[in-house]
Amino acid sequence: MKKLVILLGINFLLLSNIFSQKEPKATEVWSPESRVVTPAKNNAPPSDAIVLFDGKNLGEWTSMNNAKAEWKVADDCMTVVKGKGNIKTKKEFGDIQLHIEWRTPAVVEGKGQGRGNSGVFLQERYEVQVLDNYKNKTYSNGQAGSVYKQHIPLVNACKGPGEWQTYDIIYTAPKFNKDGIKVSSAFLTVIHNGVLVQNHVEVKGTTVNVGQPKNIAHGKASIILQDHSNPVSYRNIWVREL
Repeated sequence: MKKLVILLGINFLLLSNIFSQKEPKATEVWSPESRVVTPAKNNAPPSDAIVLFDGKNLGEWTSMNNAKAEWKVADDCMTVVKGKGNIKTKKEFGDIQLHIEWRTPAVVEGKGQGRGNSGVFLQERYEVQVLDNYKNKTYSNGQAGSVYKQHIPLVNACKGPGEWQTYDIIYTAPKFNKDGIKVSSAFLTVIHNGVLVQNHVEVKGTTVNVGQPKNIAHGKASIILQDHSNPVSYRNIWVREL
């Protein structure tokens, strides 16, 4: 009798478990709740974004030696001034969603890498290339939307010279252990003018023009915009920390 009661009890539990799995409520999660973020309207940043440039001034930026950033600000955008050098954010970041709009010169000068060249560096080390590649051929892993010298963009989504373009970048920072050894790579997703051009690609290491990428331990770091001697403009720059 005792064994029968035990068996009946086990069967009851099994049946209860089977029936409960068929109940929608059994798989509903009510807590925690996602926090509310107000989406962007009329090209404005979402409510939880950190605005890095709103067209007014370079208050969120500095030169590479922490002096005043000397790029030109006019007509709600900032423009590279040849010879003034790269600029970087005063704030430092790890994992982010970055929105940035850029424009190469309407007057076309040069060709290949000499035409509308600049770049967006995540954590001061990993470059997403900015370049005028509208009917302008260059090496594929150095064209607009490339992770420079590492990943060719899936497609060329460039607009023409003088037109505003957008990058929406999802960036996961690399991780290093206490001995300075990389235990997890950085990853990048890049949407160029609404078109996916980098799909969660692994960053091999630092961006270098000559030689192989390096992986030297670091923490949070600035976003850098590159002075490559071409008057490339930027506007509407914001990030969300992930």
